[in-house]
Amino acid sequence: MLQISKSLRLSFSCFILIFQLLLMPAVPALADEGMWLPMLIEQKIPHMQELGFRLTAEDIYSVNRACLKDAIVHFGGGCTGEIISAEGLLITNHHCGYGQIQAHSTVEHDYLKDGFWARTRQEELTNKTLTVTFLRKMEDVTHQVLEGATAAMSEVERQGLIEANIKTISEQNLQGLDRKFYSVRIAPAYYGNQYFLYLNETFRDVRLVGAPPSSIGKFGGDTDNWMWPRHTGDFSLFRIYAGQDNQPADYSPHNVPYRARYHLTISAKGVKPGDFTMVYGYPGRTRQYILSPEVDYLVNRSNPHKIRLRTLRLDVMNREQAKDAAVRIKYASKNAGVSNSWKKWQGESRGILNAGTIGKKQEFERRFQQWAEASGRQDYITLIPRMKELYRELEPYLFASEMYAEAVMAVELLRFANNLENTFVRSGPANATEAARAFFKDYYQPIDQEIFELLFTHFYRIMEPLAHLLPGNTTDDQSPDAAGDFAQLPASDFTQLPAGDFTQLAANLYKNSVLTDPEKTMELLAKDSALALSLIREDPAFRLVDPFVRKNRTCIQPRITEINLELNLLYRTWMQAIMEFDSECIFYPDANSTLRVTYGTVQGYSPADAVMYLPVSTIEGIMQKDDPLVFDYDIPQSLRDIYAVRDFGQWASNGTVPVCFIATNHTSGGNSGSPVLNADGHLLGLNFDRVWEGTMSDIEFDPSVCRNISVDIRYVLFIMEKIGKADYLLGELDICKD
Repeated sequence: MLQISKSLRLSFSCFILIFQLLLMPAVPALADEGMWLPMLIEQKIPHMQELGFRLTAEDIYSVNRACLKDAIVHFGGGCTGEIISAEGLLITNHHCGYGQIQAHSTVEHDYLKDGFWARTRQEELTNKTLTVTFLRKMEDVTHQVLEGATAAMSEVERQGLIEANIKTISEQNLQGLDRKFYSVRIAPAYYGNQYFLYLNETFRDVRLVGAPPSSIGKFGGDTDNWMWPRHTGDFSLFRIYAGQDNQPADYSPHNVPYRARYHLTISAKGVKPGDFTMVYGYPGRTRQYILSPEVDYLVNRSNPHKIRLRTLRLDVMNREQAKDAAVRIKYASKNAGVSNSWKKWQGESRGILNAGTIGKKQEFERRFQQWAEASGRQDYITLIPRMKELYRELEPYLFASEMYAEAVMAVELLRFANNLENTFVRSGPANATEAARAFFKDYYQPIDQEIFELLFTHFYRIMEPLAHLLPGNTTDDQSPDAAGDFAQLPASDFTQLPAGDFTQLAANLYKNSVLTDPEKTMELLAKDSALALSLIREDPAFRLVDPFVRKNRTCIQPRITEINLELNLLYRTWMQAIMEFDSECIFYPDANSTLRVTYGTVQGYSPADAVMYLPVSTIEGIMQKDDPLVFDYDIPQSLRDIYAVRDFGQWASNGTVPVCFIATNHTSGGNSGSPVLNADGHLLGLNFDRVWEGTMSDIEFDPSVCRNISVDIRYVLFIMEKIGKADYLLGELDICKD
């Protein structure tokens, strides 16, 4: 909540608040919901132009000329990035590049703490597995995919035909292309009622160019994550390299900066309430059309238990990271990964409850059922009852699967033991050795051992009603009870343990497993292949985790797959049916990590009674939060010094520096790093988050509270110039100030 503590500023601040509220649109956001396919954006252009958009559909997506899509990349497979110079300079979020920044960090060169700025091309840092992918073409291939399908086919036959057709279409589109760098993805939309082809080009030489200190790039940390107002400089810079022919290539010192087909112009004009905004990126997954039982399960069972398990992990990590700089670096990325979903789930549940989503869906289902009964169509009449029956059958298996993932496989040692055996079998000892080195680089046993004890204690308590889904608890399951009867395993170094004595189990496990010791693990992997594999499988960590893996693989996942197969088939019918039932509604396909366009306007919102948030934050808020005693709010001294003399330079606006802004764009995970564009397609900022009250937008978009959070590009440029001293990078950019 925004508060003014100094009375002498109260009347002026109230005036500003009232003035800005008057500038906001008098009506709530209209039709800002939706993640639209670029090739079909023509149908939305009239509404976009009503909101102020000044470009055409061809400017957004074209296969005939360079356009905005040619500046957008899928960054690392999980985020979005965009090209901002003619020399392949790419910008994305700090948290998207966090893994690469951490991988290059040491205690001596702590780029997480101090930031990193390459002063020359030679100083740019290579990243072994990092890729960026451009969409080169998309096409509606529904007719080709479904060719030959008949109503008389069983679902297995139909799916087999579809898969064969997809393979044929993919082969045809990849002819003459190097498959190391080009790929085809054919993805269903509307639960298989439509299919789209995506031809992608992937670049594999992507180098780290710059990143601010985490005290800027992650300012506010987990405390501010998913919250507004926000003051995070969430950006990092990379450069794409290509071969001498400007084509994708593996890393080589002879590669040159990629000359992209299109790069974004940067707008230094900034934003004001009501301004048009468009986000262009790769949202991960939404579930707008699911039935009420799935939402009820999420809010009342799944999320509460997942939140509790992650709280246990975070408490241990946070305490130990605060004690030691080396541990802080090792666990920085892990902590961020655990905490991101942990906080999101809390906001998601709260948003769903506040919006009354379950009740709304139940009412929609009731009205649909009445309509179906009146229609006389038997396939529509039985649809909801059968789907609800399947959800009842699915829930225990889905819950067990989630708890296995959030408890058993959340223990690093157990996950490592399982992965090491898999890697050794599938890829050989060399790759297994490489995987072991990567594991131990960021491993700290005291954290993992305590987490094991806490998670297993909680896991066995919450799984008690589902004991039949634990190892060793069914007649057809020959695996030992992995924890309760662990002493029965043929390991001479384990003593009899009382069931549920996880403190003693943890002590014995971490004392006797070779896989907790990097030197012993490397010695093991250096042995004859057959012997090394045998020793991995005999290790206590592997013998503890393997029964869970096998139980999950043979009992839990097959049942989930079986039920979901029928559910997905019924959802295909459900989409057809609700499009008939609610014919005036415009339906957009759920996000599936393919390129999408979403648009809206800059707007504040009211999260609670008598509270109104403005849509723009400034550097003043950073200084108000600054606290050297609180890790999340301890900014660099250099930023304090700049603020003290108000050396804002050309990035000042109304005597301050804008930092972040919010708008009504419909975004999701995967949109991190997406460009936020103005009415002319110029870069205003980088999307990096959603407000906590609106994190349920994957399931229901509420225009009154759903807002995406972006870092203002002017703050990015300010940090590059004043903190990074990266004027040479600013010289690469096309910056428009008019």
